Amino acid sequence: MAKGISESLIIVRSGGDLATGIVQKLWHGGFKVLILEVAVPLTIRRTVALSEAVRQGRCQVEDLTAVKVNSIEECSKVWQSGAIPVLVDQEALSIKRLKPDVVVDAIIAKRNLGTYREMAPIVIALGPGFTAPEEVDVVVETMRGHYLGQLIRKGTALPNTGIPGQLGGKSGERVVHAPCEGVVQHVATLGEQVAKGQLLFYIDGKPIYSPLKGTLRGLISNKQQIMKGLKCADVDPRPVDQVDCYTISDKARALGGAVLEAVLLIGNEKELF
Repeated sequence: MAKGISESLIIVRSGGDLATGIVQKLWHGGFKVLILEVAVPLTIRRTVALSEAVRQGRCQVEDLTAVKVNSIEECSKVWQSGAIPVLVDQEALSIKRLKPDVVVDAIIAKRNLGTYREMAPIVIALGPGFTAPEEVDVVVETMRGHYLGQLIRKGTALPNTGIPGQLGGKSGERVVHAPCEGVVQHVATLGEQVAKGQLLFYIDGKPIYSPLKGTLRGLISNKQQIMKGLKCADVDPRPVDQVDCYTISDKARALGGAVLEAVLLIGNEKELF
């Protein structure tokens, strides 16, 4: 017998900025949503990521409130309060116990970190690293451009180019990667207008400067231990009136709509809802 949407559980692996756009669409659609996160999220767009609940205990993004829970048993109380629970469960071990109707892999690691079709009646994954229908039911295209948000039911997403999407005519040069490992010490503030060459933060005393003039749109959390090569900041060179660090991005909303479409499409086919 088909469940009602409000009785159906969707587990989203990741609470990053793109995953948050997905969670919002599913939540607005009436589904129960649980976010699974790692113990130390490395999100840089922290002002629009529900993963911040892991560090803060609770966070708000637009009309979504996320609350960190320490066990599966705490989820019901959070749902009843109108919020979204976030559980630290990197290995997704809680999936076997909860038996969700849908699992969404929104980690966007460019490879499969342990998501497979048997996890739920519907399994959806974002970006390269997955093959449908062998590993998941649907792969969602994540590359900016004409095919962003396309549902792929046979095959894979476009391969990772390693080149960030263009914003204001800038691509790889707008992203800051850690030149060494160490602990981050902030100088600039997330959302701040910065000049090219301005000091943004230190990594174990090594100064890291802004590569461009623009808005500091992404910044790894303060006092975070990071590895060499990690993406740790993002400067948006577009005019200030075109940049919003506090609302969900166009890309995240597009991916959210695609995931909701996939859930309803396959759910109707399988008569789940």
